[in-house]
Amino acid sequence: MSAEEVLGTAGVARREVGAAESERASRAWWDADAADYLAEHGRDIGDAEFVWCPEGLHEADAGLLGDVRGRRVLEVGCGSAPCSRWLRRQGAEPVALDLSAGMLTAAAALNVSTGIDVPLVQAGAEHLPFADGSFDLACSAFGAVPFVAEPVRVMREVHRVLRPGGRWVFAVNHPMRWMFSDDPGPDGLTVTQSYFDRTPYLEVDAAGRATYVEHHRTIGDRVRDVVAAGLVLDDLVEPEWPEGRERVWGQWSPLRGALFPGTAVFVTHRPR
Repeated sequence: MSAEEVLGTAGVARREVGAAESERASRAWWDADAADYLAEHGRDIGDAEFVWCPEGLHEADAGLLGDVRGRRVLEVGCGSAPCSRWLRRQGAEPVALDLSAGMLTAAAALNVSTGIDVPLVQAGAEHLPFADGSFDLACSAFGAVPFVAEPVRVMREVHRVLRPGGRWVFAVNHPMRWMFSDDPGPDGLTVTQSYFDRTPYLEVDAAGRATYVEHHRTIGDRVRDVVAAGLVLDDLVEPEWPEGRERVWGQWSPLRGALFPGTAVFVTHRPR
């Protein structure tokens, strides 16, 4: 059964969603969807690869985290944890965190099948269960940040658990994408709603309870969240669609990628 069938998804809605409801929906969705998601996208993300985004930007090429050897690294919203396994292969000491038990179950199985064991922790990104200054680096490749009601809390928590000078790099849907439908074809090139409308997107069951939630922030909102947490924004990477890449991943496609960005990667650090 699909996640929609398991959760009884009956339609879509646009309304405000608080932190607790958003977290419940995300946990239930990713528990229900983990197997289907990995069946569809497992070959894209790999078992021990660090792919930042559907444009296929690899950390091995981009080096956004800098030198990871010997560094203690927190991956926020790890899913099946391929990024953390790649980090382990590079000599880092990663810890992989996710809200979803379903995703972490898949991650544990991949730890065994790859022979690359990384610690797995179940927790929400708005309340990280680690002591202050526990990590040298933190990263997130489309994990957690787009799905939380108050992303500034994630930024503050990451700031807290980073050591001074520690880098925090996170990839999210490019805020421009909010204006368009999730259609990788020509119909997905037409603006359908305002970039400035921050009302969350929901899928709901017959009683109106959220079964899936995604939150929108503008570029300015993202920058303000980073700054409000005491972090410094070093770079904003908007990966271009690579020539010859024909893979369609959700709304990401060669057609759309040639015209506007689908991903924004924020490179930040905690000041010394």
